[in-house]
Amino acid sequence: MKQEQQTLRLKSVPESIHQIEKLIEDVCDFNNLNHNYLGCITVALTEAFSNALEHGNKNNPEKFITVSYEKSPTGLSFNIADEGTGFNYHGIPDLKDDGTEKVFPGRGIFLIKTLADDVKFLGSGNELEIGFKISSINFETAVDRMKKLKDYSNSEKNTVK
Repeated sequence: MKQEQQTLRLKSVPESIHQIEKLIEDVCDFNNLNHNYLGCITVALTEAFSNALEHGNKNNPEKFITVSYEKSPTGLSFNIADEGTGFNYHGIPDLKDDGTEKVFPGRGIFLIKTLADDVKFLGSGNELEIGFKISSINFETAVDRMKKLKDYSNSEKNTVK
């Protein structure tokens, strides 16, 4: 099954997060992404979902959150949109985590920006596009595989005498 793009329309209930987690697992498996990338994508998307649920849709189970995924030649793009009125995303301070403050306003957005390669607020602030570049991961995977092949080849030469 080819997964170049997919859209989920989720009820604004905390249990819907499991459908996002399943989507992320499927996308990472399909694209052969390592566990580090799986973790970054999971934290970023679940933070975005939580913000949409709590701040956007105000925990109203009658509203929906739309999560879209699309693969491009250079990476993965996820879009999270809620049915709320949005917010002034220009007013979010660019926070630096110096380790002194445990909780601060915009913590979820700080995490998303830290873990993703590209973050864009769209519309009135009720839509977020999160991008992950995977071409470098694939390069690293290819280099790692070549190293393993070379190591294997060398070990075979040493055992066959």
